[in-house]
Amino acid sequence: MRVDQFDFDLPQDRIALEPVRPRDSARLLHILGERKVDLTVRELPTLLRAGDMLVVNDTKVIPAQLFGARAARGEGDDVPVDVTLHKRETDTSPGVTRWRAFVRPAKRLRTGDEIVFSDQFAAIVESRNGAECVLRFDLDADAFDVRLGEAGAMPLPPYIARNRPATTQDLLDYQTTYARESGSVAAPTAGLHFTPELLETLKGEGVLMETITLHVGAGTFLPVSVDETSDHKMHAEWGEITEAQADAINEARADGGRIIAVGTTSLRLLESAADENGLVKPFRDETDIFITPGYAFRAVDLLITNFHLPRSTLFMLVCAFSGAETMKSAYTYAIAQAYRFYSYGDACLLERQRP
Repeated sequence: MRVDQFDFDLPQDRIALEPVRPRDSARLLHILGERKVDLTVRELPTLLRAGDMLVVNDTKVIPAQLFGARAARGEGDDVPVDVTLHKRETDTSPGVTRWRAFVRPAKRLRTGDEIVFSDQFAAIVESRNGAECVLRFDLDADAFDVRLGEAGAMPLPPYIARNRPATTQDLLDYQTTYARESGSVAAPTAGLHFTPELLETLKGEGVLMETITLHVGAGTFLPVSVDETSDHKMHAEWGEITEAQADAINEARADGGRIIAVGTTSLRLLESAADENGLVKPFRDETDIFITPGYAFRAVDLLITNFHLPRSTLFMLVCAFSGAETMKSAYTYAIAQAYRFYSYGDACLLERQRP
């Protein structure tokens, strides 16, 4: 399938650089085939029914953006270096924490170079492959987390970071209200729209909620650089669904409830863990599932998600879920109606396309 089938023109002024406040005042486009209904996220309870289950991703974004300098070589000067951590390595030695990271300018780095972020926080370049490096921090996991919390900044998506720096407000805005499990370097953005008050309203209407965990990597922002979807290598992300969580999801479905994935991260993890009959199994592993039109969904009935980038794997996913022509029409409508796109933008509620 050609990647250019998933291209569209998006005006720059449709890209949201700030969230709306309160969170649940964001617009919500309910897409029912060719029918489109303009709502707000706060009206979501009117679209769901008792027994339905929201499945949310409780991952927590870490301050993975670091700014430092490569130590000078000989008579040279220090070189400013930007680092975006994206995947913690699991095979670390005692007293050592290793991360894969995207680094700029990578060409100015060699194996063995030291990157200094503060007096008590530095990394050694252990290897480099293009713009990606493996960095070694001579700190155990707990000490590393403390230093990262002191030196790191919220890793805003590139299309926001190019237009403004991260602020202390982003530490709150770019985090779901139910974030619990630290490990993501990008937010599961559909969840940014939910407030405690909205969740209480949904609970009062009999809508169930279950949490699962998928740590979102910076690879979610990497462009698809090939011409054919079959040639694209999907980035892997670590996720977990416990036995108790799987049981709750399966029970809700058995009782006639619909499974509503809040975000593409929740959907990808659910589909990775589901068997051919849609039964969700416990899962604790990496997933690199790549969903394109033609995929047979097994576990998810509805999807709440933001509006995605042209030619992205996420736009391919929503085309697979609700139909390519339906989604292209919906995006054309959303652009004309001034919906706000991407991480800090508005949301849509999608119905699963049935054969």
